[in-house]
Amino acid sequence: MAVDPREYEKAMPAVSAELAKLERAVVLTRGAHEGRAYEVVRQALVRALEGEGARRVHPHVVDELARQISRGGGKAEGPS
Repeated sequence: MAVDPREYEKAMPAVSAELAKLERAVVLTRGAHEGRAYEVVRQALVRALEGEGARRVHPHVVDELARQISRGGGKAEGPS
């Protein structure tokens, strides 16, 4: 099934706005909670996402981000 490129272009501003909310929440959480226990980080991340209005983040994404922030070390890890 082909997708009309115009539909993609119309959706991109909303997608970009959601990603910006996610990024702000991650940066805030990392700054305040990096290296802390996973449970603490996950709760803080959920609160930060709610504060940013990013309510559509999949729970597995939240889990993985919380794990990475808990481990510390700065930037999120990408695929190897």
